[in-house]
Amino acid sequence: MKLKKWTAGRWWIVCMATLGMLVAVGCSQDSESKVAEKSAPATKATAASPLDRWQPDFDPSTASYRCIVSNVSHPVMKGVYAGFAIRDELWKRTGGKIYFDYKPLSMLGGEVEVLNQLQMGAIQGMAVSSVAATNLGPRFGLVNLPFLVNSFDKLDNFINSGPLFEHFMRAMNHQGITGLDITGYGSYGWATTTPVTQLDEAGKVKFRIAEASVNKSLYDAWGLSPVVMPWPDVPVSLKQGVITGLDHTPMVCNITKKFEVAKHYTQVNYAQGLFIWVFNSAWLESLPEDLRATFIDVVHEVCAEIRKETRAQEEAQIADAKANGVAFYTLPEAEMAMLKAKGDSVHQGWKEEINRLGDGDTYRPEDYLGEVQSHLGYTVQ
Repeated sequence: MKLKKWTAGRWWIVCMATLGMLVAVGCSQDSESKVAEKSAPATKATAASPLDRWQPDFDPSTASYRCIVSNVSHPVMKGVYAGFAIRDELWKRTGGKIYFDYKPLSMLGGEVEVLNQLQMGAIQGMAVSSVAATNLGPRFGLVNLPFLVNSFDKLDNFINSGPLFEHFMRAMNHQGITGLDITGYGSYGWATTTPVTQLDEAGKVKFRIAEASVNKSLYDAWGLSPVVMPWPDVPVSLKQGVITGLDHTPMVCNITKKFEVAKHYTQVNYAQGLFIWVFNSAWLESLPEDLRATFIDVVHEVCAEIRKETRAQEEAQIADAKANGVAFYTLPEAEMAMLKAKGDSVHQGWKEEINRLGDGDTYRPEDYLGEVQSHLGYTVQ
């Protein structure tokens, strides 16, 4: 009985002591939890976004007009960075009335998908690659034809050709899309996982090409094996061996780290990689006349300056790739001549589409492709 009384007497004390300890621990844990909650946002804030370095130094929420513009590639490339240069110059020149909300790095999806968004007016603009642009404007396929606009000098010549270039930029007008200007990303060739120094080696490569009919026609003419694939799918496909080569430029391959897997590059230089800056026509026309004129002027001025910088950037990127172990090759002259001869069939196959005139075309040549070929000195031999 004494033991029971003692236990009962002490029980209340033990319970109260235990309760006190639990409350103290609970308060301590709650305090630590609150500290953790306060520190959590700081941890998230330190996570760097790929676009942090290009954030605007102004408050875009005050703009009267917003223009969402897409691009699939990386703004380290001058031709892609142009969007940020347009954004900042446009903000300055319009007194903060237009915010050019630029979204590179495939933030809005692949090019074919985004072209549809542009046509519907869900976004207002796009720096679309020339290879994908043919999906809504077959005339844009002109610059993808092999060995036609295949150097920086020829590109400048074409851009300064007056009505020839103006007619080219109207390729999507019938789709409700206005083309304004061009920036570039270098000269097209082959990045591969094994060396390609002659055409029989190229025949063993599974080349990724863009979702573009002209490119498909070209690879068929060359007798090579293309794999049509959206650009966002390329990194995984290359690492897994689904593809073993890329139809692309050395600048793009180096900046986007494709050379980490495909360590060989064959300089075919059959075309210039171009971004065509296109905008929803209805949105562009909705701007007040003075703002629309400023918008167009800024796009032209920035693109002209960026094209100059792109030349130097390609040389620098090739030098950097070589310094990091990428091997560069050229094909024998006879095989290059063969590529050109076979590629001429693509000129002939696309001639009707490229020459087709729309109701709104003011320049109405009988043979537009022939005029461009003559202007740029294109020959099969």
